[in-house]
Amino acid sequence: MNLNNFQLFDAHLHIVDPRFPLIANQGYLPAPFTIADYRARTAAYNLVGGAVVSGSFQAFDQSYLRAALTELGPGFVGVTQLSAEVSDAEIRDLHAAGVRAVRFNLKRGGSAEIDDLEAMAQRVHALAGWHVELYADARHLGELVPLLISLPAVGIDHLGLSLAGLPTLLQLVEAGVRVKATGFGRVDFPVAEALQQLCAVNPDALLFGTDLPSTRAARPYADDDFLLVIDTLGEELARKVLYDNARKFYRQV
Repeated sequence: MNLNNFQLFDAHLHIVDPRFPLIANQGYLPAPFTIADYRARTAAYNLVGGAVVSGSFQAFDQSYLRAALTELGPGFVGVTQLSAEVSDAEIRDLHAAGVRAVRFNLKRGGSAEIDDLEAMAQRVHALAGWHVELYADARHLGELVPLLISLPAVGIDHLGLSLAGLPTLLQLVEAGVRVKATGFGRVDFPVAEALQQLCAVNPDALLFGTDLPSTRAARPYADDDFLLVIDTLGEELARKVLYDNARKFYRQV
């Protein structure tokens, strides 16, 4: 199947530009993965936009993200990490630069703390219409379910990572939380079965992303991951997951 046959809004990608600050996380620093690298890797795709996501190793630095969004141009948005003390003016300025969400990295750190989640989620949504995204093992989210479903808009990274967390993830999806079909090399379960279950509960919830360059993943992204979505869900539903759902979530329509 030709990769170019389906429009792709890449809902989760990282840019690692050595011109900007990088902070070792748990002793780890990623290799460079520039915009030129990203464009070369996705050249075969019908790429119409995407979400550049701040990693743990970028912490609260906004300089790389501003530069990346400027260079990538229209169609691309940012998902950043912010201190709970960030000013309203900075949030509005980041919104003007193309940022559309704030990330809480519960697995790796580098972001604000979980105690700041509720206040931050309400604040950024009221100020700029942003949502929050969580990088976390869904098996550890059970006690947070009432809070998460009460927030204005929430996304969960990498299919929640664990089979043990899938029941919690399905509960969240039923309540309207979005889930990124990303990082297939990070999870401990059959991806196709999870995609089917999640779409059966809420076909508007799944957003596909490449997770390039797949830092610290047991297996990096492969083109077969994209094709798996189509083969598993069929063309009509796959188009929602590959394009429509993310465009709506990131307010690009």
